[in-house]
Amino acid sequence: MIFIGYKIYALKTNNVIHKGYDYSVTTFIKDDENNLSIEKGKTDDIEEPETIFTFNPLSEEIKDKILGISFKENNNIKIEDLAYIQVTYWGFDDKEHVGELIVNKVVSEDVIEIFKELYEAKFPIEKIRLIDDYNANDELSMLDNNTSAFCYREIVGSKKISNHGYGVAIDINPVQNPYVKNNIVSPESSREYLDRENIRKGMIVKGDNCYNAFISRGWEWGGEWKSLKDYQHFEFKIPNN
Repeated sequence: MIFIGYKIYALKTNNVIHKGYDYSVTTFIKDDENNLSIEKGKTDDIEEPETIFTFNPLSEEIKDKILGISFKENNNIKIEDLAYIQVTYWGFDDKEHVGELIVNKVVSEDVIEIFKELYEAKFPIEKIRLIDDYNANDELSMLDNNTSAFCYREIVGSKKISNHGYGVAIDINPVQNPYVKNNIVSPESSREYLDRENIRKGMIVKGDNCYNAFISRGWEWGGEWKSLKDYQHFEFKIPNN
């Protein structure tokens, strides 16, 4: 019996980090009593997959997935302006997972570096999925405590396109970091997290690892806004939006 193992590596060229595979072959042998042994090397010689931090143009498969869902035809942003990102992160289960985001190409390298920093700090994130998995319904995504980025939509209560619609905003752990304006709390299940002094897993507070990873790169945090608080929200200002 032949086992083919692989490790994932990242190669950076021209500001793009490409994912690749390094294949190796290990031979396993069964004896007459059906016991398994390795002909060469030991089991601990087989490397586990390494962390993934990649950004690339949207594939045709991803384009098909988001067209008419999170991406709608418009005069503000082209689908070619977007990048598909995969990152490794620490889940609430204290295990490593790989998540996916879509962001504007102008912030793609920033976002990779931010999530590398969050990974190294072991900042917990419950899940990172494309909002298309929720039919681009922000409320459903928040209720599922999903971390997401691009979604072409208007700001709630406004006709202005949200910075999510330009791919330059990210919401992290919405349940632990709600949107708060007067008596409105979104998601509604987040009311227990209105006490920002009682710091619990996944919460973002000023000066913590998550806050610093974004702010040090010129991003703005909704938790510092005056008219409302959007503790889950980070955004990057780009010209003409």
